[in-house]
Amino acid sequence: MAGTADIVLSPDPRLKEECAPITEITPEVRALAERMLEDMYAADGCGLAAPQVGELVQLVVIDVDWGAGDKNPYVLINPRIVESSEETRTFEEGCLSFPGITVEVERPVGVVVHAENLDGDTMRYEASDNLLAVCLQHEIDHLHGVTMVDHLPLLKRMGKLREVERAIVAGARPGETSLD
Repeated sequence: MAGTADIVLSPDPRLKEECAPITEITPEVRALAERMLEDMYAADGCGLAAPQVGELVQLVVIDVDWGAGDKNPYVLINPRIVESSEETRTFEEGCLSFPGITVEVERPVGVVVHAENLDGDTMRYEASDNLLAVCLQHEIDHLHGVTMVDHLPLLKRMGKLREVERAIVAGARPGETSLD
């Protein structure tokens, strides 16, 4: 059964692993994508990467329209950023694997991503200055063992990791960005 209990939480070492490319779209890959979408929706998230459910493969699901009540999911297999803007902006990010905190992360404002969909077609995603641009970069980072806290200087990173530990002990669940 899918749900927030499937989501891997910091400091699980799988969140720091490089993920393997998917070489064939099998029924297992399709089932994983479906489970990840269910997990993401159950946690009210807008993106989820395979290592966040313990699977070390290059698979990401994203739905930035979900918060508005509409489902418009993207399944990205082997996504890669092929272009990014020189202009950057700082965004306040949360992560289902790091409940109880948000982190300010500086990222390129715009990106172009190539990925395969579940039909094996190569897709091009362009996003600039919006939630999709942030989400694409955040989730693709996960596939390479990079989490949002890794963008912070060491002392700030250590402080945020302590906050996550305290939040989890206090009962924070994936999708919660504070215990207020």
